[in-house]
Amino acid sequence: MSDERFDGMFLTIAQQAQGIEPLLDNLFSFLRRKTDFFVGASPQHVEELVMKVFKKHAALSAQTEAEKQKEREKEERKRKERLAKKKKEEEEEIRRHQEAMKAKKAKSDTTTPPAPPQDDVVELSEDGSFDIASAPSSNKPAEAVGAAETEAPKETNDKEGDDDDDDDSPPPEGNGGRTDTYVWTQTLQELNVVIAVPPGTKTRQVVVDIKNRHLKVGLKGEAPIIDGELQKRVIVDDSFWTLEDNKEIAINLQKDNKMEWWSCVIQGDPEINTKKVQPENSKLADLDGETRQTVEKMMYDQRQKAMGKPTSEEEKKQEMLKKFMAAHPEMDFSNAKFS
Repeated sequence: MSDERFDGMFLTIAQQAQGIEPLLDNLFSFLRRKTDFFVGASPQHVEELVMKVFKKHAALSAQTEAEKQKEREKEERKRKERLAKKKKEEEEEIRRHQEAMKAKKAKSDTTTPPAPPQDDVVELSEDGSFDIASAPSSNKPAEAVGAAETEAPKETNDKEGDDDDDDDSPPPEGNGGRTDTYVWTQTLQELNVVIAVPPGTKTRQVVVDIKNRHLKVGLKGEAPIIDGELQKRVIVDDSFWTLEDNKEIAINLQKDNKMEWWSCVIQGDPEINTKKVQPENSKLADLDGETRQTVEKMMYDQRQKAMGKPTSEEEKKQEMLKKFMAAHPEMDFSNAKFS
């Protein structure tokens, strides 16, 4: 059993002796000068006594060190288990990102099947207006809902001249383009950017920073591959990236405005002619509520104009006028002119 009563005194002596050998020397000097340790018994007995005490404490020291080593090994096992668990979670997260990216890519590559005969398809004419002949025959926006399909509206690029429509260049592949550092495609809802990196690149080496109007992509310790202002805004929370086959960084950017085409990803990069974009037909039911309401209103107003009838805005004004006239029967509106 350890006796710690004299620890304070021994610590003071050890500090003054400044070393183990001086400490032992002073101890045996005390036994020689103040006790009969060396003369009260034979030298052999004295040596046996010293070795007995030495071996006792050497064994205790070895036992304590063994217990400490066992504890260190236990902590090391726990540390490795935590690292293995964390690595597994990171790999699982990467796998989920890759699967999500592949699913989105597969969805964007899937050709929309032809609509059944009963589905009405709404197409855009060359000037960007709706083709009334292909629109549903109902007269109200709400009645245009159902199986009606509409070709996604095209964005006119103000920077492109009228002669762009007459050139013989093919439509942009995937409605996107290619630069020296990346390839990109788009739908009305999203953009997909693919950047080649050295084979064997690890996820922890990749740096991707997506902001509303800025994109930065690169590898740690190297100059950014992309670092510039996006042409238009994106939804940061819905956008994501993944490393595919350790050789390509795939980035999915969700557009903030899902009713317009981008002519480039980063401002200053080569632009495509958005007038040549070939969007897929989409059902009204597939559009979000606000977009669907806008499209239905445009369809209804154009149909009304074609039939010489008032648009939805004009109908609202007429309805307000009727209510005003009904509320003021004493007023004479016979000679009034309304625009």
